[in-house]
Amino acid sequence: MMELSASSVSSCVLFRSIRRIDLAKALLCAGLLHFGAAAIAEPVTVKLSQTDEGWQLLRDGEPYLIKGAGGSESLERLAATGANSVRTWSTEDAGRVLDEAHALGMTVTVGIWLGHERHGFDYGDPAQVEEQFARAREAVLRYKDHPALLLWGVGNEMEGFESGDNPAIWKAVNDVAAMIKELDPHHPTMTVTAEIGGERIEWVHKNSPAIDIHGINSYGGALSIAERLREGGATKPYVLTEFGPVGSWEMPTTDWGAPYEQTSTAKADFYRQSYENAILNNSAQALGAYAFLWGHKMEGTSTWFGMLLGDGAKLGAVDAMTELWTGKLPDDTSPTSEPIQVITSPAVEPGTVLEASTVVGDRVSEEVRVEWVLRPESGEYSTGGDFRRVPPDVDGAVIEAQGALAKIRMPEEPGPYRLFAYAYDPAGNAATANVPLLVKGEPRTRMPVAVYEDGFEHMPWAPSGWMGGVDALTVDGDSTESVREGSAAIKMRYTGKYGWVGVAWQHPPNNWGDQDGGFDLTGAGALELWARGEYGGEKVTFGVGLLEGDRAYPDSAIVKTGTIVLTSDWQKYRVPLEGGDLSSLKTGFVVTLQGRRSPVTVYLDGIRFTR
Repeated sequence: MMELSASSVSSCVLFRSIRRIDLAKALLCAGLLHFGAAAIAEPVTVKLSQTDEGWQLLRDGEPYLIKGAGGSESLERLAATGANSVRTWSTEDAGRVLDEAHALGMTVTVGIWLGHERHGFDYGDPAQVEEQFARAREAVLRYKDHPALLLWGVGNEMEGFESGDNPAIWKAVNDVAAMIKELDPHHPTMTVTAEIGGERIEWVHKNSPAIDIHGINSYGGALSIAERLREGGATKPYVLTEFGPVGSWEMPTTDWGAPYEQTSTAKADFYRQSYENAILNNSAQALGAYAFLWGHKMEGTSTWFGMLLGDGAKLGAVDAMTELWTGKLPDDTSPTSEPIQVITSPAVEPGTVLEASTVVGDRVSEEVRVEWVLRPESGEYSTGGDFRRVPPDVDGAVIEAQGALAKIRMPEEPGPYRLFAYAYDPAGNAATANVPLLVKGEPRTRMPVAVYEDGFEHMPWAPSGWMGGVDALTVDGDSTESVREGSAAIKMRYTGKYGWVGVAWQHPPNNWGDQDGGFDLTGAGALELWARGEYGGEKVTFGVGLLEGDRAYPDSAIVKTGTIVLTSDWQKYRVPLEGGDLSSLKTGFVVTLQGRRSPVTVYLDGIRFTR
């Protein structure tokens, strides 16, 4: 990783950053938890059986239809809905999940995460592939005898979102699956793809003989998945490994490109239709399904995919799946909601007061409370599923609210916004609806924009670009040893006697100019941060932008300081940006440290773009 190139960086960045700074949970090493009482139990054999009627899973000799959801929290609550299984994407925390599931009489499809090229993983690099294989093997040996284990999920959408035809990826998939079969003959193997377009069916069926089951993530396409599989010549059984509402990438959009989102009531209906069409009406090939998502997630919007809200409130999707899994609705069903109607135009001048309304109801209670919230549009509607922070509420936007009616004062700041209505019944169940809005005018990025605050998770840029003598570098984004603001700071420690080391904050992670991405910071006047050295005298540089014009996707600006000599006290530093082209910053922040005879320790905090 001495040079700024994807090939030289990825093998070190991806794995070292995982170990050091917990950047990409999707790439975490095999879980280290040991299962407890379940460890002394015998493994429960799971087999595939094909009869004249079609495929089925046999668990301990008995037919087993997967009735599950993706997500590993609140498993007791999930079990109460009638679900019998849970799916994970990686082996992170697998020991706990398996133990809890076993205690509840549930099973687990344990995911073995395989690297994504969009995150910088290079399947042409034997060292990366070998390390990944070794981690997978460790996980299989650790968990193969757990009685709650149902299936091994080998990768999740590792083929990407285009044609999915990279032979190196599929060789790695098959190699891992073959290893699993050798070590664990008691549990089938499954790989999970993003839908079934391109060459996915061929690669799974013909070129991955060690894969027993095709796992498919399908949203808007779930209604027709069975028919399309038959048309594509699929013969292996399948599991619908993710399904739910129509995806943000599948919905119609406003004139300014913001997708419309279904209400939670419409989503519940779509969950039901998807399950009936893909599973119940295709029992010959379908082995069951995992609804997405058991929990809450910011993806597109804060309400798009979760079956629960962030406060734990149950949405209609849970009711729909409970009825499908058990044959009856729960007694405490969630409220219903209809789309929000805006009396004035959804595109208005700054400061305009507009009126909005929805219609809510509840099968059990007439007391439904509605909360209205205006937030800036996230602007990120990718298919990758990466976690994002929920945009902040616009203070003072709701000037009057009477149940399902509200008056909203739009901000003076031009740009896209989204108005949310949250309906709660007395039992704490909820319904949601939202509508995209626009304040006319030339949009400016809202300042400040944080690069770091109290941890690396959910920040716009990831500190994934490690450079120089990285073998002697550690980075802790949750250090409490010396904090300038908030609850944590960054601690960087370089133990190399001489030379230098650097870290670049990138979007997406590990983007060395070979991927589109970045953010528009037009209007920012400076990047500001706090910094101090352990003893004083430590030499550093700070900067914004790194990728030059010879890259496919360069930074629109590159600005850096000269050498700065730190003191042992916290000092505020400023990287001026006035007059620069800040329209596309893939690299939001760069810091370098110079080595000296003794270890160099530097603390950073409060890194943000300001006006």
